[in-house]
Amino acid sequence: MFEELKPHIAELRKRLGISLATIIVMFFICFNFWEPLLAWMIDPLKEVLPSTSSIIFTKVQEPLFTALKVSFFAAFIISLPIVFWQLWLFIAPGLYENEKKMILPFVFFATIMFLMGAAFCYFVVIPFGFAFLVNFGGKLFTALPSIGEYVGFFTKLLFGFGLAFELPVITFFLAKIGLVTDKTLTSFFRYAIVIIFAVSALLTPPDVLTQFLMAGPLILLYGVSILIAKYVNPEEENKEEDIEEENQ
Repeated sequence: MFEELKPHIAELRKRLGISLATIIVMFFICFNFWEPLLAWMIDPLKEVLPSTSSIIFTKVQEPLFTALKVSFFAAFIISLPIVFWQLWLFIAPGLYENEKKMILPFVFFATIMFLMGAAFCYFVVIPFGFAFLVNFGGKLFTALPSIGEYVGFFTKLLFGFGLAFELPVITFFLAKIGLVTDKTLTSFFRYAIVIIFAVSALLTPPDVLTQFLMAGPLILLYGVSILIAKYVNPEEENKEEDIEEENQ
């Protein structure tokens, strides 16, 4: 059994190696621009911080590690097309010839949806979430956010929303190869809502507003995914109808 897995493991190692090499190259490029990248990241926080507050660091190594973290995250975002391309090449051997040709649509839409999720998080969720968190208890405490903790929290949010917005893309290709149908997704809807709110609670700040700002779009995207599956794989529905007619 191990011998059968060796080619797949070797292929996985190759795809991961190319993706990692791309991210490393982009990392060294992005490191030269870490200051403007960090300024872009902290803009939403500066907008809601009171005039008496400031962003600080509490450990000697924190500025350096923050610069590394910012550069790595930017490198990952820039490398997304290559990462998705390598992901497709890894799963392509198990697809039919006509499905293998969909590499460009997959890379394009997967990248676009990730960026849309990150943009929604940056322009909508983060301003509301951070305004609530900074102002909560503002009369009793002075906000002195640590730059290292903030950047870690910021990148976690953007990555979570970017990943969540991949749902329609994943559904499209799963429906294309016949692994899911609109009826499957519809029957799973009630469980999906529970999972969506659980994931939202894990990925967002501990306030109800921000959780709903993530859960709401995800539920909408799940509904869109059902329509996508119905459009992509209508023959499955026809097959089920034919089977029912034959049984009658």
